[in-house]
Amino acid sequence: MFKKILVANRGEIAVRIVRACAEMGITSAAIYTDADRSGLHVKKADEAYNVGPDPVGGYLNAHRIVNVAVTTGCDALHPGYGFLSENPELAEICARRGITFIGPSPAVIRCMGDKIQARHAMTAAGIPVIPGSDSSLADVDEAVALARRIGYPVMLKATNGGGGRGIRRCDSEEELRRNFARVVSEATKAFGSADVFLEKSIIRPRHIEVQVLADRHGNVVHLFERDCSIQRRHQKLVETAPSPQLTEQQRAEVCGYAVRAARAAGYENAGTVEFLFDHDNRFHFMEMNTRLQVEHTVTEQITGIDIVQEQIRIAAGERLGFTQDSIARHGFAIQFRINAEDPKNDFLPGFGRITRYYSPGGPGVRTDAAIYTGYEFPRHYDSMCAKLTVWAPDWERAIARAARALRDTGVSGVKTTIPYHLQILTTAAFRAGRFDTGFVEEHPGLVDYSVYRPPAHIATAVAAALAAHYGR
Repeated sequence: MFKKILVANRGEIAVRIVRACAEMGITSAAIYTDADRSGLHVKKADEAYNVGPDPVGGYLNAHRIVNVAVTTGCDALHPGYGFLSENPELAEICARRGITFIGPSPAVIRCMGDKIQARHAMTAAGIPVIPGSDSSLADVDEAVALARRIGYPVMLKATNGGGGRGIRRCDSEEELRRNFARVVSEATKAFGSADVFLEKSIIRPRHIEVQVLADRHGNVVHLFERDCSIQRRHQKLVETAPSPQLTEQQRAEVCGYAVRAARAAGYENAGTVEFLFDHDNRFHFMEMNTRLQVEHTVTEQITGIDIVQEQIRIAAGERLGFTQDSIARHGFAIQFRINAEDPKNDFLPGFGRITRYYSPGGPGVRTDAAIYTGYEFPRHYDSMCAKLTVWAPDWERAIARAARALRDTGVSGVKTTIPYHLQILTTAAFRAGRFDTGFVEEHPGLVDYSVYRPPAHIATAVAAALAAHYGR
């Protein structure tokens, strides 16, 4: 087993990995930029090392990060999610320098990161894919010709994209011609490649993904599915496990596809195979994420399996400690991404000082966060404050527990998406467990809420107002 792991990330996922290391008796080493000196991951790790003043570039300099790992005596590196987590060059540099990369091989990362290669691999394995390009598009005229054959609407996507970026839906030739240059520009800036491809747009699908684990000894298992259909502009807001809208037969089908996909790719470590489930009850492979997912917490809650610790064990060469038949799921889990955004102002990100933070508790409640009272929320990074995950034996009690836990959560100093999540829980569609990727657009009134102010907040505000008045 490893003695020291470099956590090549920041925020809540870095804290999550540090905690896994602590439970396994492994020394953790964090990295941070000048903007992150007060980060919780810096405080929680056994060691912490500065990687420069550039608030973003410091986490994107693969050579510098691996140098830190080597010079500080680390024998492994965990990339978390985002930043360089799906960058094959980081995995290659680790291999050259004698550092174990906690993730799949560079070849697999490169293959699955290229959406065209991934489509070819899945087609060869007999897994249904969305109709679309067989290669990257040469120009807009080729895109238009293909769109005429498969029919509008279509999705124009960055070939090396991910995370909801570099994607535009086009409902007509005019929109396709107008958006082509934009997507090429977005792809170049975000992913360093101008390659784009085209897919048929599946109207308002359910977004279903399957967590897989694979070791180097040929063992591959799934940990059931997650439903990530509630999203805004291709960014997930709420995730559930399992999906409340699949039958057992459909669950077996999609999980079987995921295991087949992992085997076809020669996959090792934790990964997620993502599908779109259309309203004719057909699954279509979308992509494979070769890293830990933000929403891995809901899978952990229904299976009891620590995915991060399994990642570490697999990377150390150990066999999976369980078989598919021994993995059981229990109840329902729901995760809410609590972002520092103002839903009433088109989800505009807001940054500043967290003047008060209270984490909820009680049975079946889990919080993954990197904020604390007094924390200065930097403007350089993602707007996520915390992830709230709740578990309950059934869907109805999971919703009730979620509402209670969201109201128990206290974040002051910045506006958050908590009131918006509470609104989601009140909708008939969500309560019935029937929703798709058009949910947010179908419910524009979700932003018509009054901000909930607990009595303690009101008393504090009144006391402050009186003090200000009489202190004059």
